Amino acid sequence: MRRILLIVGLALLLLAPAGARAQTATEVEQAVTALRADPVYDGAERFGPAEVRAIEAAIREDSGGATYVATFPADAGSVDEIARGLVEGVGSGVFAIVVGDQFRAGATQGAGLDPGVAGELATEALQGSDGDAATLVDWARRVGEARENGGSPPSGAGAAILVVLAALAAAVGLFAFLRVRRRRREDAEHADELRRVADEDLVALGDDLRALDLDVEMPGVDDRAKSQYARGLQAFEQASAALRQARRPSDFGPISQTLEEGRYAMEAARAHLEGREAPEHRPPCFFDPRHGPSTRDVEWAPDFGEPRFVPACEADAVRVESGEEPHARELEIAGRGRVPYWQAPAYYGPYAGGFFGGFGGSGLLTGFLAGSLLSSAWMAPMAGADAGWGGDFGGDGGDWGGFGGGFGDLGGGGDF
Repeated sequence: MRRILLIVGLALLLLAPAGARAQTATEVEQAVTALRADPVYDGAERFGPAEVRAIEAAIREDSGGATYVATFPADAGSVDEIARGLVEGVGSGVFAIVVGDQFRAGATQGAGLDPGVAGELATEALQGSDGDAATLVDWARRVGEARENGGSPPSGAGAAILVVLAALAAAVGLFAFLRVRRRRREDAEHADELRRVADEDLVALGDDLRALDLDVEMPGVDDRAKSQYARGLQAFEQASAALRQARRPSDFGPISQTLEEGRYAMEAARAHLEGREAPEHRPPCFFDPRHGPSTRDVEWAPDFGEPRFVPACEADAVRVESGEEPHARELEIAGRGRVPYWQAPAYYGPYAGGFFGGFGGSGLLTGFLAGSLLSSAWMAPMAGADAGWGGDFGGDGGDWGGFGGGFGDLGGGGDF
């Protein structure tokens, strides 16, 4: 019977497309070379450096013997072929193999685990951990416990402890889920608030562009004016499209940066229409970016800080030097009334910082951020609001049965 199965398996392998076999062979050869030096091969680039280090540490410190983790892209081939190649190239051990979203585990004979145990441990780790890397770390730890227990998972008191740990993991997972859901709800609310502010700036730019429309269409107009006017219109359209799709505060940084580029293009077009050279492309006026490009830096101190130099339009620069208050952009903030935009809540940071993102805005504005709009928001105005794993665990793993090579219990796990 075993001979018949081997013949059938060989026939299926020969009937597989040559390109697929070659691709699988290349992927496996790369994995074998890497695994001979290191217990983790992340061919699918699924993990960050810190996650890879955590999995490696778990294997070296907790797994109790030769243990390997290898990830492959979904088109790398079947898990059976990959597993066979790894065993032939690497040798005896316990293997966790991830192909696309499929997670399976198995052990060769003499690797310290009873038949089927590696797959069972993969299923348990998948059900009890939150995150792909955490699942593989947990799996390596379970492999070590099973090896210490003679090849099978601990039972009795140890099983009770595992139940408690699983309950704790579930509680932590629930807390994380609720936290993420609350964060998404807050992001949606903050995005709606920012959308109203951005729409005001977009309308203001549109009105200014329309005021130039007839002048640009007059005969004999400087071609540079027409070119800059076209750039301004293009920026207006890009900002409009981005505003329609913005869903989180971090989505608004590119919008304000595009608005700044459009406003400079409009000022350049106006200068050419008046027979002047385009102004220097400086940061926008700090007090209100809608004032357009700044003309110079002026020393100014808010009520809450020390004097610093900030970019200002000429009108605001004169006001500050005359001891008057500049014309600041004010926002209506719930519970606080109208305040200067630099005193807005922290979620305004990406949008406010986007106006200065192309000019090294972090060094330019540090020290003037009050309220809850902290300097970290300016340091990375284009940064995303969330970071983390993009998918969830699920699925129910199967057992593939034997396929030769002394590696006959590949299974368990499930789908990432």
